[in-house]
Amino acid sequence: MRVGSFVLGAQFPGQGQGEALHRALRSAEVAEESGLDTVWLAEHHFVPYGTCPSAVTLAALLLGRTRRIRVGTAVSVLPTAHPVALGEQAALLHVTSGGRFSLGVGRGGPWVDLEVFGSGLEAYEKGFPESLDLLVRWLREPAVGASGDRFRFREVPVVPRPSESLSDAPGPEVVVACTSPASVRLAAERGLPMLLGMHVGDEEKAEMVALWRQHARAAGRPAAEIHGAEHVSAGVCQIADRRTDAAETLQKAMPGWLRQGLEAHVTVDGRARQMRDPLAYTELLCGLHPVGPPRLCADRLAATSERTGISRFALLVEGSGDLAATEENVRRLGTEVLPQLR
Repeated sequence: MRVGSFVLGAQFPGQGQGEALHRALRSAEVAEESGLDTVWLAEHHFVPYGTCPSAVTLAALLLGRTRRIRVGTAVSVLPTAHPVALGEQAALLHVTSGGRFSLGVGRGGPWVDLEVFGSGLEAYEKGFPESLDLLVRWLREPAVGASGDRFRFREVPVVPRPSESLSDAPGPEVVVACTSPASVRLAAERGLPMLLGMHVGDEEKAEMVALWRQHARAAGRPAAEIHGAEHVSAGVCQIADRRTDAAETLQKAMPGWLRQGLEAHVTVDGRARQMRDPLAYTELLCGLHPVGPPRLCADRLAATSERTGISRFALLVEGSGDLAATEENVRRLGTEVLPQLR
């Protein structure tokens, strides 16, 4: 089992963007010091929900500041990026970090981002499979050309090639954020592990893993690949000596952040959207994830792994909104929870 942190650079009410990003950086540095396996970085545009607009750029900074921990994106949004440009960045980080980079990708949402970056709604609604396939080809082949609906270009060499890394890994792994049966099938047919959201409980995650395996077998993926797929479960972690104290910390801070962050999302086409109730959502997360004393948190993670078959975790550790509390939370996760799992 591998446990990592999930970093959004969340901007809580009354905080500046620089404060949010500084907390994100410090939490990642403390994650390495405390023995966590991975730091997963989120990407958002134009909203205080998350102040990092380029997960791959922040990953580059953190890979330069760290020596051991793996750094991944959760996720880089494909509809607003050119897959070759993202592939080049991923290959560069893989080669220069000695294979410590993981590339998580997803569709994102029908947000105004699609207008700003010029990709349009069709890139979100129909273009994700084409972008994903082009990205994966770029990370696996020595030269790539394209003749799809969205991308068309003559064959060009891949430079740098991921296989040039001085490590055992042939290239950066690609993880796909999955929120629907269609995205599960898309990932499974390509043999790519899933990243499953923090709003989803164990039962639904187990069903998605089973569906992934079903589609992977139907697509003829190798049995060893299916058995060895390392999916990632996103969640929330808040550690305190008493469960009520841990939950209270999140219930005081997270609703305000969720309210202002989610309300700031603007759809590209004016479609109606329904926002979760911030307090109810916080309470749901407290019930689903490791929130409480170290022993309870370890048991919660072990139970999720046993029920779902998922071996990796990306845990939101900044739910207090406070720098010192976040650092303490990460240290306790590494020093008091992880030893019980290993």
